[in-house]
Amino acid sequence: MSQLHESLHSEMQNQSGAAVLDVQGLTKRYSGGVFKRNPIEALRGVDLKAGLGEVFGILGPNGAGKTTLIKVLLGVVKPTSGSAHLFGQSVGSVEARRRVGYLPESLRIDRHHTARSALAYYGRLSGMTSVAIAKRTEELLDLVGLSGRDREPVSRFSKGMYQRLGLAQALMHDPDLLILDEPTDGLDPVGRNGVRRVIETLREQGKTIFLNSHILQEVELVCTRVAILARGKIRGVGTVDELTQHLSSETYRINLESAEQFDRADNLQSIAQQIGIDHDSLLCRKRAEGIFELHASLSERSQLDSLVDCLRESKNSIQHLEKQRPSLEDLFMKLVEDHGDRAE
Repeated sequence: MSQLHESLHSEMQNQSGAAVLDVQGLTKRYSGGVFKRNPIEALRGVDLKAGLGEVFGILGPNGAGKTTLIKVLLGVVKPTSGSAHLFGQSVGSVEARRRVGYLPESLRIDRHHTARSALAYYGRLSGMTSVAIAKRTEELLDLVGLSGRDREPVSRFSKGMYQRLGLAQALMHDPDLLILDEPTDGLDPVGRNGVRRVIETLREQGKTIFLNSHILQEVELVCTRVAILARGKIRGVGTVDELTQHLSSETYRINLESAEQFDRADNLQSIAQQIGIDHDSLLCRKRAEGIFELHASLSERSQLDSLVDCLRESKNSIQHLEKQRPSLEDLFMKLVEDHGDRAE
């Protein structure tokens, strides 16, 4: 394991408070093919902990093992080895399941239901009394913003309203841990904002949320910590700031005026050669006639000095230069590419 990945992986050792979710050395192997000669390792030694009140995000490309991990936590799939506990109880136990709410990626609610009747149905499945169902329904309709629309058939709901109803059904029995699988997938910005506000409210109430999403911007906005999963292994755990500070390169944005067609590929390659960096480290786009925006990924400060000198010697006028904060996407792509994975 490289120094980058060792440093990222060690972040999980520095957690405080009792663990709501505790996964140690978790593996899951599926037998592959008719003769079971090509087993598939969906999870390979996964270690994770999440504490009370955390919004914990899990990221990874398709096939990384995220769905298998969620199924293990729900007690639907048994691990090949290792352990997984929720609130100190083995996953799949009655005690653990009672404290977990789940919103699947593709929730289906019969079209004849209204929001109110759907919540009553899920309440009965959870063994709640009629009085408890009535009280909890009012609380949740207000929480997810469906008060006043609660007697309409769900067939009239927008996807955003449908997802907020899905959150409400997962919360019906007042769980302490909420597992959300792609809760904002396919939603427009208004719908994503509505779901995000609900998640933030739940975090303020002390709920622990385990969130699987491929929308990196959403994860950055709502998650207190993030784990990146690739090829069945955890490649990094921590806050977004903790994770991105381990990137070996820094990105700079330079706005400049140039009399030449600065964004030509051969021009950028020539500059990269002069300052000793890979040509893929320079990206440029034309903003207006003679105005360009250059993005440079540099691993050393001396490279920035050389780039500035090179631009000035070429009679380019630098209008603005700023260091950009590394993004979760930068780290995600770095770790995924280092391990031969690609998001599909």
